[in-house]
Amino acid sequence: MSEKNRVNLCLKPVSVQTAHLIFWPLFIIGLVADLITKSVIFNWLSNRVPNFYSVIDGFFELVMVENRGAAWGIAANKTVSLVVISIIALIIVFGIFLFGRNHQLITVVALGMFAAGITGNLYDRIFNEGSVRDFLDFYYNDWHFPAFNIADSLLTIAVGLLILSTLFSPNPKSSE
Repeated sequence: MSEKNRVNLCLKPVSVQTAHLIFWPLFIIGLVADLITKSVIFNWLSNRVPNFYSVIDGFFELVMVENRGAAWGIAANKTVSLVVISIIALIIVFGIFLFGRNHQLITVVALGMFAAGITGNLYDRIFNEGSVRDFLDFYYNDWHFPAFNIADSLLTIAVGLLILSTLFSPNPKSSE
């Protein structure tokens, strides 16, 4: 299949049934993967001394970080605000999915990832005293990218997919 055909396939509208067959499993698998990995890694590392594990020395380790804010610690200790924003975002994502028309394959995938990522971090905020559990730490020497989790990865990929769909979608025809 040519590159152009692959792009066209991702931008092609899917039926409502197909959209549901993609969205819901992606949402559930993404959410379960996020919650299980957080639980497993935190349980495992809490029994280790020290509480981290080097996967690739000098580049990647598993850590136990509890983030009380949003991305990069923004809005730290604003738990109620972050929960409300997450609930509103989740309602918007579900609304777009359930009531939107002519969803492209790439948009359905992005919406499923958004829903899973938002829900995974929302679960942590509600049931982990306002903190989100992060455990993936990429670094070089003393520089560390902020630790993140599967939910954060899903959110980032979803944003990337929406950017790609915007860049490659044909311009709507003028109504003139």
